[in-house]
Amino acid sequence: MKILGIGNAIVDVICKVDDSFITQNGLTKSTMKLIFDENEFKKLLLNLKIEKTVSGGSVANSIVGISQLGNKVGFIGKISDDDLGDKYEEGLKKENVEYFYSKKKEELPTGTCLILVTPDSERTMCTFLGTAGKINENDVSSDAIKNSEIIFLEGYLWDEGEPKKAFDKAINSANKVAMSLSDQFCVDRHKAHFLDLVKNKLDITFANEQEITSMIDAKNFEEVINFSKKLGKLIVLTRGENGAIAIKGDDVVECGVQKNLKIVDLTGAGDLFAAGFLHGYVNNLSIKESLEKGTEMSSKVIQQIGARL
Repeated sequence: MKILGIGNAIVDVICKVDDSFITQNGLTKSTMKLIFDENEFKKLLLNLKIEKTVSGGSVANSIVGISQLGNKVGFIGKISDDDLGDKYEEGLKKENVEYFYSKKKEELPTGTCLILVTPDSERTMCTFLGTAGKINENDVSSDAIKNSEIIFLEGYLWDEGEPKKAFDKAINSANKVAMSLSDQFCVDRHKAHFLDLVKNKLDITFANEQEITSMIDAKNFEEVINFSKKLGKLIVLTRGENGAIAIKGDDVVECGVQKNLKIVDLTGAGDLFAAGFLHGYVNNLSIKESLEKGTEMSSKVIQQIGARL
């Protein structure tokens, strides 16, 4: 198998809202808020019109993209044996993703992410992790990991306790490890751990400019470049309208954005960028070509609603 993703198995519920909804509910635009109370989550959903429901989760979105590009891929993520869990599993199988998880009735329901899309196409997320956040080392198949060229992890999954053990087991069994830093709140919450992962355990790190700047407390982007060069690992960064950049040792490769796109929804832009890049990487394309494939995939996804092509 080319790539095995391990991440939060989350069903995305996409709704269009006005900016006032974001303000009234005390949310910070363009970020992801974790909600720990199921009733609070249900209350948010009450008056909203659902545009689309789709199997999601950051790494799962990337894995589906990599599958659509013709690669053999798999995914591990924890769901419950409930209606949303069934939908989740069907969604992956339909996309030719091998699902290495046997669901059973869990105390908590299958995880859900409410994606609120404002008129400027920005997305603000509220996630009730449900059982997805309870992943443990028994949920992670060492054989599936060993049989994959690369495993792809998400920062969203990392948490103290059982998820950390699952993470460690995956990294220790892997041939190569790629990870996305996921979200600035995530980085700020786990800064020391993420820094250790990037420096010592990951072969490829995906991040946007804000996430990596925050992780190393950089004052400007030049500091980010210098930090990345010293690591000697592959660091792949997206910079919004400034395009994308990959750094490995002294090699710095840049790629511009595609122009004149009709942007509808930025959900999944980073996930699909990673999909395109990893497709290039495992199929021995150059770093430049891999960046271009990532840019092409992210450009496609932002011109539609939702994080799947």
